[in-house]
Amino acid sequence: MARRARCGSRVSDHRGATLTRLLLDSTYLIDAERSGDAPGNSIADEDDVAIAAITIAELRVGVELSRGAARAKRQSFVDDVIATIPVLDYDLDVAEAHAQLLVAVRRQGRPRGAHDLVIAATARATGRTVLTADDTAFANLPEVETRSNR
Repeated sequence: MARRARCGSRVSDHRGATLTRLLLDSTYLIDAERSGDAPGNSIADEDDVAIAAITIAELRVGVELSRGAARAKRQSFVDDVIATIPVLDYDLDVAEAHAQLLVAVRRQGRPRGAHDLVIAATARATGRTVLTADDTAFANLPEVETRSNR
């Protein structure tokens, strides 16, 4: 079983293999859904993957705005994500990281999307790297590591 760490997104398991603790961004999952790829093509087998709770809300908006076969397909995708990927709560540690990131972006004079900041705060609080299709949303956020799937 892999050893988990709160700080740092890379840890070694008992065999010495390095894994990355990833937090999948909504853009990454939406790209996976649209392309029909499983959300694991950019993820190594040994990586520890999770999503932020806000990501479920973003994915569900896509379901609610769809109709017919597209809606059923999106609902099935969201159901699969929920069934296979752990969802991390917005807890006190995430709230503290969120407040720090809100201050940082205000000082930078570079506003960010509210949901992106919650995802970044979740990654920061849990020592994960954000896997995203839009790394500009997370650029220059203190103590937030990103990896692009593009």
